[in-house]
Amino acid sequence: MSRDERFSRQIRFAPLGRAGQERLAASTVLLVGAGALGTHLADTLVRAGIGRLLLFDRDVVEESNLQRQVLFTEAHARAGAAKAVAAAESLHAIDSRCRVEAFAEEFVPASFGQLPCRPDLILDGTDNFPTRYVLNDLAVRERIPWVYGGAVGAEGMAMAILPGHTPCLRCLIPKAPPTGEQATCETAGILAPVVQMVTAFQSAQALKILSGRHEDVARGVFVVDVWKDSYGLYLGAATRDPACASCGSAEFPALREQPPEAVKLCGRNAVQVLPDPGARIDLELLARHLRTAAAEVELSPYLLRFVAENCRFTVFRGGRALLFGVDTPERARVLYDRYVGAR
Repeated sequence: MSRDERFSRQIRFAPLGRAGQERLAASTVLLVGAGALGTHLADTLVRAGIGRLLLFDRDVVEESNLQRQVLFTEAHARAGAAKAVAAAESLHAIDSRCRVEAFAEEFVPASFGQLPCRPDLILDGTDNFPTRYVLNDLAVRERIPWVYGGAVGAEGMAMAILPGHTPCLRCLIPKAPPTGEQATCETAGILAPVVQMVTAFQSAQALKILSGRHEDVARGVFVVDVWKDSYGLYLGAATRDPACASCGSAEFPALREQPPEAVKLCGRNAVQVLPDPGARIDLELLARHLRTAAAEVELSPYLLRFVAENCRFTVFRGGRALLFGVDTPERARVLYDRYVGAR
């Protein structure tokens, strides 16, 4: 099948047309997060014909993800597959000509400088404000458009940011809500339709941006509650805040902050532990050592899984680890030092 035939229905849409389709094919998108938002976004944009996708996610697939996270299967959940890698495999089956590069790691400010190329657009598929502020500051500094999105329960929000032309995320939300005040998927649940609504808005703005139709990009914040049937676009007349630490004074605070070495994952009984800078780990050697000290030791090309002291470890190449079944970062650090030791 020719590319023209594959995307013929999209090309027939006059505001996009053949020229817009060609721009999509030449574009590169950086997508951070391959959960509910991220998998829907990746699925839509790869099907739309983007040329390259740089996909970051720090997590692994679990059975509870399957209710709303497209691209994953029960087999991925049983294997505890890295989300970025599993999503890339599914996307390759959708369009093998789209170049999808998976990064099974935390996205931090330094990650941008290590990208294989400069993206044309940044998409938010994350579940936490610290990473969103990193994306916002990078986008503003580098003058790259980006689209924010978030969803929990039946409610969602999204916003397209065109640096230099629209308010940035920090203009409207200068500080993240206190952790205890933020509802999570664990505490408030989440309905798949709200994910679909939010990512539909995000994807539509992405197609406008990538096809060069910046004048058609929505101004303002899209807000939806699918249970109460409330939908709207608000703050369309908002202007940039001259005192904003990102797009005003260009301080970019999120790019100066160091990520904590251990952090509890949003709404889950799990903690992520980062290795010390410069630490090295040989997963094959670690797997051999653990066969007498741990249970259910499983090694794959991307990660090592095992169980010890009622804690399920997933250790990635490079030393980053997710520890499931621990309540505090302090306990996670103790167990990490005891069984992994890359610190």
